[in-house]
Amino acid sequence: MPEKIVFWIPRTIGIGALLLLLLFSFDCFEGGSSMGDMLTCFVMHNLPSFLILALLIIFWKNDLALGIIFFSTAVLLALAFDGFGSNKGVLIITAPLFLAGAFNFWGYFRKKRRWPSKLAN
Repeated sequence: MPEKIVFWIPRTIGIGALLLLLLFSFDCFEGGSSMGDMLTCFVMHNLPSFLILALLIIFWKNDLALGIIFFSTAVLLALAFDGFGSNKGVLIITAPLFLAGAFNFWGYFRKKRRWPSKLAN
């Protein structure tokens, strides 16, 4: 598989997961509240998305760090919203993050196997 595909698959899945989280936060804009309350709700719902986006930008070239970030975010979200227990709907949000983490680990270990470090000799 070409290196560009291995590089772009997890990042595309991660960006898609962020857009999915962003989509769920638009329920703040329903009638009955002031614009300030709606904007506060929207920002609060998107804090995890903003944090993941910032980490994605910072660690864009580091497959291992992105794999750890995506996996840990998926596990934390599943634990926070009882995804391993009775609330199986959380899997809709966490499954893409698990998948992005797995692809990042795959890309990291694929690169490591192909181009071994000079210190390993």
